[in-house]
Amino acid sequence: MDEFDVVVIGGGPVGENVADRAVRGGLTAALVESEKFGGECSYWACMPSKALLRPGQALREAQHVRGALAGEASLDPSEVFARRDAVVGNWDDAGQVRWATNAGITAIRGQGRLSGPRRVTVVGPDGAETALSAKHAVVLATGTDAAVPDIPGLRAARPWTSREATSAKAAPRRLAVIGGGVVAAEMATAYASLGSEVTLLARSGLLTGLEPFAGEAVGDGLRALGVEVVTGESPTRVTRADGEVTIETSAGRTVVADEVLAATGRTPRTVDLGLETVGLEPGSWLAVDDTLRVEGFDWLYAAGDVNHRALLTHQGKYQARAVGDAIAARARGAAVDDAPWGAHVATADHTAVPQVIFTEPEVAAIGVTEAQARKAGTDVAVVDYDLGWVAGATLYADGYAGRARMVVDEARGVVIGMTLVGPAVAELLHAATIAVVGEVPIARLWHAVPAYPTISEVWLRLLEAYRDR
Repeated sequence: MDEFDVVVIGGGPVGENVADRAVRGGLTAALVESEKFGGECSYWACMPSKALLRPGQALREAQHVRGALAGEASLDPSEVFARRDAVVGNWDDAGQVRWATNAGITAIRGQGRLSGPRRVTVVGPDGAETALSAKHAVVLATGTDAAVPDIPGLRAARPWTSREATSAKAAPRRLAVIGGGVVAAEMATAYASLGSEVTLLARSGLLTGLEPFAGEAVGDGLRALGVEVVTGESPTRVTRADGEVTIETSAGRTVVADEVLAATGRTPRTVDLGLETVGLEPGSWLAVDDTLRVEGFDWLYAAGDVNHRALLTHQGKYQARAVGDAIAARARGAAVDDAPWGAHVATADHTAVPQVIFTEPEVAAIGVTEAQARKAGTDVAVVDYDLGWVAGATLYADGYAGRARMVVDEARGVVIGMTLVGPAVAELLHAATIAVVGEVPIARLWHAVPAYPTISEVWLRLLEAYRDR
C-alpha cells in the first residue's frame, strides 16, 4: 500500500488545486483521475464552449461598429471547430500530467474509489489495482455528470449532453435544445452562430435564477440569431428514426431536428465512488462544512461541484485552495481560520458567487437578486441604469443595448448584488465582486472614480441614481 498525506480523487481543476496547495503546504499528495487530467472544464465544458462562442461574438461586435467591416463577413465553421480543438489541446492531457509532476504531485490514472476510512483503491486502465492510504485526508473532487430528464424516449434517442455539444466535429443542420439554463442558452447561441436551425424548449423560461430582465434580454438575443424560443410547454415524447429526432410537446407542438441536446442540470458523480464503504449513500451530493469537510468526518473532504454549493469552476478552485491549505494546517497542528471570510473557509459560496453567461448579450452577476434579497427579509434599494446611456458603451458598439441593476442593503449601506446585461459586461464583473465581498460602503464607492470614456462609468451613474432616488 502506497501512503500519501493526501489522496485526491478527481484530477480536474478542483482536484489539481487541492493537491497543489497541499504540496505547497509541505505534504505529499496523490491525484487520481479516471479520464483526463484537467477534467470537465478543460475538455468538455468551460474552455471548449467559450471557444465555440467567441468567434460569433467577435463577428457581431465588429458588425456593430460602423467601418469595422468592409463588405460581408461570416463565420467559417470548420475553422471555428479547429480553433476549439486547439484550445482543448486536441483532448490530449499530457501537458496537465507534466504540470502535476513538476508541481510535486503524484498523478495516478485510473478509477479511484474509497475502500474504507482513509483508504482508496485505484483500478488502472489495464485492470491492475493500486491500494493507497491517506495519512491526513482524502478529498473527493469528482464533479458532476449531465442529467438526462425522464422524458419518454429521450434516452433511446441518443441525446447530446454538454459533452457532445462542446466536442462535436460539425454543426447539425437542425438542433433542438431542452432546457433554459446556462448550458442551454450558451449552446443555442453557439450553434445558431454556426448556422444551425435551433429550437430551444425552455418550459419555465430562460436563466430563471437571475434577474428577470436577464433572461428576457437573452431570449431576445437568441431570437435575433434565428433561434425559435419556446416557453410554457414541456417535451412529452422523443423519438429517433431515419436520422431524425422528433419531439412532441405538451401543447401539441412537433419539433424535428437532427440532434437534441439535453441541458437540464447536473447529477453528482458519486455513484461509483465507494461511498458505501464509509457509511455514505452512493449517488448523493456530499454535504460539507465551510472548510469543506464532509459532515461527520474529520478526514474526508468534498470540493467543487460534488458538494452542490456553487457549481462553477472558479468557485470549485476557490474551495480547493481553502481545502488544501486547511488540510496542511491541520496536519501541522496549526490553527485553522474557520471564521467567516477566514483563510480556510469558502464563505463566498453563500452570498458572493460571480457568474458570466456568454450569450448574446452577455450576462454577468454577483450576489443576490432583488427577489432573493426581499425573500430573505433584507431592506433593499434597487437601482437600474440603461447601459446604452454610458459614453463608453456608445463607443463600444453602435446602438449598444444593456442594463445594470445594483441591489443595496440599506441597513449596512453596501452593495449585495449586481446584474449586468450587454456586450462586454463580463469584464465589469470583478469590480462588482470586490464591492460585494469587501462590503465596501456606498459612501466610499463614491470616491472610486471610473475612467472616461469606459463602460465602467455605469458605476458612477448607478451611485448617482442611488443618491438621487
